[in-house]
Amino acid sequence: MGVKALLSKPLAAYVFKKHQRWIDNPVEAQQAVLQKIIHKAQNTLFGRDHDFSNIKTHADFVKAVPVRDYEGLSNYFNKVKDGEKDILWPGKPLYLAKTSGTTSGAKYIPITKDSIPNHINGARDALLAYVQDTGKASFLNGKMIFLSGSPELEQVGGINTGRLSGIANHHVPGYLRTNQLPTYHTNCLEDWETKLDEIIEETIDQDMTLISGIPPWVQMYFDKLMRQTGKQIKDIFPNFNLFVYGGVNYEPYRKKLFESIGKQVDSIELFPASEGFFAFQNKQNDPGLLLLLDTGIFYEFIPVSEYFNENPTRLTIGEVEVGLNYALVISSNAGLWAYSIGDTVKFTSVKPYKIVVSGRIKHYISAFGEHVIGEEVEKAMKATMARFPEVELTEFTVAPFVSQDKGASYHEWLVEFAKPPHNATAFAEELDRQMQQLNSYYNDLITGNILQKLKLTSLARGSFRNYMKSEGKLGGQNKVPRLSNDRKLADGLLSITNS
Repeated sequence: MGVKALLSKPLAAYVFKKHQRWIDNPVEAQQAVLQKIIHKAQNTLFGRDHDFSNIKTHADFVKAVPVRDYEGLSNYFNKVKDGEKDILWPGKPLYLAKTSGTTSGAKYIPITKDSIPNHINGARDALLAYVQDTGKASFLNGKMIFLSGSPELEQVGGINTGRLSGIANHHVPGYLRTNQLPTYHTNCLEDWETKLDEIIEETIDQDMTLISGIPPWVQMYFDKLMRQTGKQIKDIFPNFNLFVYGGVNYEPYRKKLFESIGKQVDSIELFPASEGFFAFQNKQNDPGLLLLLDTGIFYEFIPVSEYFNENPTRLTIGEVEVGLNYALVISSNAGLWAYSIGDTVKFTSVKPYKIVVSGRIKHYISAFGEHVIGEEVEKAMKATMARFPEVELTEFTVAPFVSQDKGASYHEWLVEFAKPPHNATAFAEELDRQMQQLNSYYNDLITGNILQKLKLTSLARGSFRNYMKSEGKLGGQNKVPRLSNDRKLADGLLSITNS
């Protein structure tokens, strides 16, 4: 066993013991986080505007600080971006994480000296939890690839600014940097296709043991490797045994990924975002993600049914229930206050607190009051594919088609198959049946002849890739929305396919 693998085991045991303290005292851990961040930020502009010096309890906090999204806090974010000090957190941020929002254009999320450990240690601790859980550490001795954005940073208001994955690249621990691929030069390439060619050149003859990235982009990497070599991934990288991913639900991509690999490999799901590193999978036999409760982030949870209410219920960690969908709201040592990150989560356990990401609060279809969410369409697709084992999926999205004629509207599923169903009509029928079982409102609209059954539109190979390229969002951390409440994405895909 190599030195890195050997040393990782006592470190994993130490981190596990450290985590156990807050796992055993979750409510107290969260109360301590809230008190600490309020105290530290009380003399900032935001703290003065919201009377932080008089906040003693969560109830006081709820009264003083309303829930806002990026647009709601833009007045403060713009001051930070202009280089002003002591706006949301003492001093100026170390970095601004630039991210492309679906509704607000480019966003600039502060990362402070206090919050950067949350991002860096979260990813590290996920790997150490895997070592502690399985006893496997040999992956640390081989090469590791992290498909990420460019680490090149620009100056905005005197603050280093770039993609989160690029910022994180500057903080890879020294003991892992010698294992890391691709090279800094290749990571800096902006054009995804050029970058992918360079990544393949650098990795094809290496002992790759860990591969990390968003599943559809990893699949693109695998596809190109297999075309170039005529081999499956297991034959190119015999010691590849750990896949680390986050950002999208793995399930729609699992079958094709494993067929490309040619063997089963362990996987770790992460829940990272520009706003913070929230959770990671700490047990191979449990898909739930351990919510990190002592890393400078205070969590609130709004029942999804109340999210758009004027004064929604804001629950703390001790008040949540298993199996319900909540909008995730955070306050943190990055200077984010009652900030709605846009994701919805569902608790799978409260001892310890574990979640799954169930969708996006703004990614839904409710053109007719059905409020279909991402979790439902992904469950329907997974269940349908189980009945059609020949099917392999590349990508899909769902959008409404609203007709002026009564009973002529429907949900359109735009699907790019790697291997299509033998009977597309039967596949669509089963998909619709699954959706009616999962969403009672959708069922009522179908049975009431308000909606037709869904329409399955099979897209040409490369449609999603070409669309993302046309939008300047090919590769990196960019994701295709699973659901839209309008036709912009659907029409864009159809125009690409038909051109």
